[in-house]
Amino acid sequence: MIVKDIKKDVIGTNREVFAQGGQWVSRRMLLKDEGMGFSFHETIIKANTKTHIHYQNHLEAVYCVAGNGKIEDLATGEIHEIYDGVMYALNNHDDHNLYGGTEDMRLICVFNPPIKGTEHHDENGVYPLED
Repeated sequence: MIVKDIKKDVIGTNREVFAQGGQWVSRRMLLKDEGMGFSFHETIIKANTKTHIHYQNHLEAVYCVAGNGKIEDLATGEIHEIYDGVMYALNNHDDHNLYGGTEDMRLICVFNPPIKGTEHHDENGVYPLED
């Protein structure tokens, strides 16, 4: 059994990863080496920010539990509002922009395959695929 306290086991450790531009912080609670077959994160998207993301190597499901923002599908131009209770899944490796709204947005995220934990988006918004 794996039990983690985000305040004791994640925040302030190498499992708390900050965007190079300051747009988000990812608190990585379950990682690849823990053998669950997925990784599990809490991500805070800062208000009034824009992040380009294109997970070419991963699928991601995201559930908003606080705050607001929007996601823009770059293939179609479609924009979806995100707020407490909204889930979105990037089931087609969707190229998108994620916008923080009027307040910080708190997201619960699952990645498949799981990430190792030290990943940052590259210049194309991609996490590398780890062996």
